Order: sequence, then structure tokens, then C-alpha cells
Amino acid sequence: MHDAQWTVLDDYYSAALVKQDAALEAALADSAAAGLPAINVAPNQGKFLNLLARIHGAKRILEIGTLGGYSTIWLARALPADGRLVTLEFEPRHVEIAAANLKRAGVADKVEILQGAAADSLQRLIAQGAAPFDFIFIDADKPNNPVYLELALQLSRPGTVIVGDNVARGGAVADAGSADPAIQGIRRFIELMGANPRLSATAVQTVGAKGHDGFALAIVER
Repeated sequence: MHDAQWTVLDDYYSAALVKQDAALEAALADSAAAGLPAINVAPNQGKFLNLLARIHGAKRILEIGTLGGYSTIWLARALPADGRLVTLEFEPRHVEIAAANLKRAGVADKVEILQGAAADSLQRLIAQGAAPFDFIFIDADKPNNPVYLELALQLSRPGTVIVGDNVARGGAVADAGSADPAIQGIRRFIELMGANPRLSATAVQTVGAKGHDGFALAIVER
């Protein structure tokens, strides 16, 4: 489901408010040229994530799902000089493209890319006693969203903000009987957020250049 006017309005917002620079534009162009799937956040959504992290004063950010590093750049630019971002990516080719994009954007010194299955990387961070993160962005393979949420909570603290992307999927997430593993993963993710007494959460639908989708937003209460 898509309406051309949604893209027109997103383009207007991006031109008036986002004004992405050459490094961000090149990250999208190089990702497309390398054949990466066009599933990155839109420019205005990238700026939204950047503002959320800045408003929260995040110094440690965890991103689950790097892709070509476009959202990573937005989040890394929200960090203070001594901030740190850890991003997790399964595909080696994606890691290669993302590393080049981060270097060109001037944020590589703030970012650590961990290549491998995200659940394994999260478990290693937990085992290593990694310090809790202030802001966590979950945007990877949707069937594993419930696993990522449970592991991310072990890397959180009271006050940690958790954002989950793609929680509407054109409205398909409303279908409890869907046989799509991605839809079931998102539904379980939402339900776990709502049932966990440590979390206060909501979700909002969005429409725009990326179609009809949405974000889930939670804060760790304790």
C-alpha cells in the first residue's frame, strides 16, 4: 500500500528540515550501487532517530541491523565527543559498505561494527559485561525481534530508550492469523513490550516514502 503524495510530502519535509549532507547522500548511493536492499530509514526518519538520541542525551547507543550504515551515521552524529555506538550486522558485504560509509562521514572512530548473527553478538556483549546502553535501535530480521528485545533488555538500564522499526508493515501486523514469520515476530515483539513490567511503551504508524509502516518506542522503567 502506497500513495505517491506520501513521498511528495516526505521529500518536502526532508528538503525543508533534514538537509542531509554529501556523506549521507553518498551512503545511500553507494549502498544502492553495491546491491544492498533499499530498506534503510528515510532521511526524515534518520533525523528523527538523531533527535531522539540527542533529546535523551545518549552517550552509548546500540543498533541491531547496520545495513549500509545510513541510520548508523545519523545515530553516531547524535553522540557527544566521548560517545560510543555499537552496531550489529550479519552480512559481511554490508559491513564492508557500512565501514566505508562511516569513515567518509567522519564517525568511524565512534562506531564499532560487530559482524555475525545479532543474537550471538548480543550474548557476547552480555557475557563480556558490556556497560548498559542509553539508546537501542532494533531494525534487523523481524522474526528474531522478540529475541533481540529480551537480550537488549539485559544491556539496558533504567532510562534506556528502545526503538523498534517496521512495526506496521502496511497494516499486516494487525493480522493475528498471518503465516508470515516477520509479522508474527513483530506481533510477539509488541506483545512482549506491553507485558514486560520493566517497560513503558507505545507504537505509532507512519506513512511516507517507505510506505505504511511504524515505530515502537519504549523506555526501561527499572
